[in-house]
Amino acid sequence: MTRPAARGGRASADRLARLLNLVPYLLARPGIEIAEAAHDLGVTEKQLREDLELLWVCGLPGYGPGDLIDMAFDGDRVTITYDAGIDRPLRLTPDEALALVVALRMLAETPGVANREAVERALAKIESAAGDLAGAPVEVRLPGDTARVRELRAAVERGRALRITYYTAARDETTERTIDPLRMLMVGGRAYVEAWCRRAEAVRLFRADRIDAVTELAEQAVVPPQARPHDLSDGVFRPSPDLPLITLRIGRGERWITEYYPCERVEADGEQWLVSLRVTDLGWARRFVLGLGPDVTVVAPTELAEQVRAQAAAALDAYATPVDRADPAVAGVTQ
Repeated sequence: MTRPAARGGRASADRLARLLNLVPYLLARPGIEIAEAAHDLGVTEKQLREDLELLWVCGLPGYGPGDLIDMAFDGDRVTITYDAGIDRPLRLTPDEALALVVALRMLAETPGVANREAVERALAKIESAAGDLAGAPVEVRLPGDTARVRELRAAVERGRALRITYYTAARDETTERTIDPLRMLMVGGRAYVEAWCRRAEAVRLFRADRIDAVTELAEQAVVPPQARPHDLSDGVFRPSPDLPLITLRIGRGERWITEYYPCERVEADGEQWLVSLRVTDLGWARRFVLGLGPDVTVVAPTELAEQVRAQAAAALDAYATPVDRADPAVAGVTQ
């Protein structure tokens, strides 16, 4: 439901900008043909006529005769006869120009931008028009924009295959992989390499901050025809019915889970909530629950509850084991 509204909001903003520039444009070209004006402004003749009809009811407070913008038509030609003070094209203030410069610099540094050259051209035009802003002491640094991210982005742009050492949090393991990169992405403030993984024989997303080592190979990346980029419009993790479903009873202090993770069900149970969510595997779920603390109870599945109980008991047993201070290794630590 939000996407159509977003498109409508964008269209309204575009039309407002066009209307603000339309009056000074027409003032500088009295008697211009509507078809020519529409071509210059990048709109259809129908849209331009609708814009002119809207301008007719815009103007200065009072909104009576002599206050509203007025124009004269001669066949397919139009002339502004009263501009209501809108006689100059819209100009950016220094603050607005600086905000655009920062935004464009950030966009130029974002992994995965398809047409970086167009962004850089727009940035150069704004900096040139803004004068002093061209050398403004503004440094843009994206979240997670580390030396490793810049190294990966450069390798991806060169189209080379990579050998990486990667930590998989879901399985708590580190593996060696050879990947053929497709693109760099920034999702939720984290940088990812999307690539064909030769080990998995499938397209995988690799978080840049979990790549412990990377070697750029001499060979070019070769992506198989069947490789398809992920649809990340709804985020990186996309729960599916084939993934394990866990149910937790959480206290007030753990309700943040419902905002941070996609949940299938949230029900109030007095002061506590029952929360159901999909997980990649029960190994990840076990570590997740153990890290939450005593305000969380596993309701289902039974297998997860038993794993959590067993690991918690093993940790308690380790603390309960008496220390043999006669052991030279222990004595050396405690002295």
